[in-house]
Amino acid sequence: MDENLIAKAFAESGITTEIRCEEAFAISEKYGIPKMDIARYCNRHDPKIKIRGCQLGCFK
Repeated sequence: MDENLIAKAFAESGITTEIRCEEAFAISEKYGIPKMDIARYCNRHDPKIKIRGCQLGCFK
C-alpha cells in the first residue's frame, strides 16, 4: 500500500475526515489504487477517515 499516494489523492480531493464510497471508487480508478488499500488507509489513519454511503459492503 502506497500511503503517500493515497494521502496525496485525498489531499487533492479535499478528503480530511470523511469519504463517500463513490469518491473512494473514483480515487481508486483515477490513481490505480486498490479499493481495499483505500479502506486500510482510512482505518489506520489517525484520526480515522470515515467511509460513508458504502455501496455493496465493499468497505468495512
